[in-house]
Amino acid sequence: MAERLRIPGLVGEMAAEFAGTMILILFGVGVVAQVAGAGIGDHDSIAWSWGLGVTLGVYVAARISGAHLNPAVTVALAVFKGFEWRKVAPYAIAQFLGAFVAALIVRWNYTEVLHAADPGLTIKTQGVFSTLPGNGTLDVGHWGAFRDQIIGTAILLFLILAITDSANTAPLSNLAPVVIGLLVVAIGMAWGTNAGYAINPARDFGPRLASFLTGYGGAMRDQTGYLYFWIPIVAPVIGGVLGAGLYQVLIGRFLPSDAPQEPGEIPTPRDSMEATRG
Repeated sequence: MAERLRIPGLVGEMAAEFAGTMILILFGVGVVAQVAGAGIGDHDSIAWSWGLGVTLGVYVAARISGAHLNPAVTVALAVFKGFEWRKVAPYAIAQFLGAFVAALIVRWNYTEVLHAADPGLTIKTQGVFSTLPGNGTLDVGHWGAFRDQIIGTAILLFLILAITDSANTAPLSNLAPVVIGLLVVAIGMAWGTNAGYAINPARDFGPRLASFLTGYGGAMRDQTGYLYFWIPIVAPVIGGVLGAGLYQVLIGRFLPSDAPQEPGEIPTPRDSMEATRG
């Protein structure tokens, strides 16, 4: 068998973050385009497809980069788990680019469907690519959406740390990506009303920019005309740090010590077995 190409560490990690985030968005934005453009599916299919997209994206990237797939995850791991700060910006750029490219693919593939459903490419289908307060229809204010994104991302990071902490009861048999995907399904089903559960700056801004550059002139604004794009960027970062911090305060500091683990790395069954023996 031919020897694998050796790629410098950070370059390989960025490639993995790009690819994993691209897979996530292909399924996530793709399902919303199908529901909004063709009427095939509903809220539940959207939640499940986003969750499956996360699972598959994590399986793609976890061995190489830890599969953050989300700048809020990357920042939180840098604050609390020793992830190198010098890698935060490269990871975030790779995540954004993966989301951007995936959204362009979805936009291209669903061109006919989207134009048939919304010839003017208006707020009616803008939510295919990016989130809106109250999903573009409900009476939710900007600060309500900001609050919602802080809470939703705090839940996400609290539970990601719980699931991937090998000193805790981490899933065995490489099932952590499946459990993380189910976590995203649960957030979508319980926390999707006020702001569309972006909980990921790359997931929102990459597709938002892709839609803006391909005909959605109002993509940076919400249904009221407010320049909304910054809320799903800033609020998830704040929420991610809060959620990771709460995990450390309430759970992490009380767990027994364990063998060193790479920041953000998903524990393998071998890791867990060794921890049990130790």
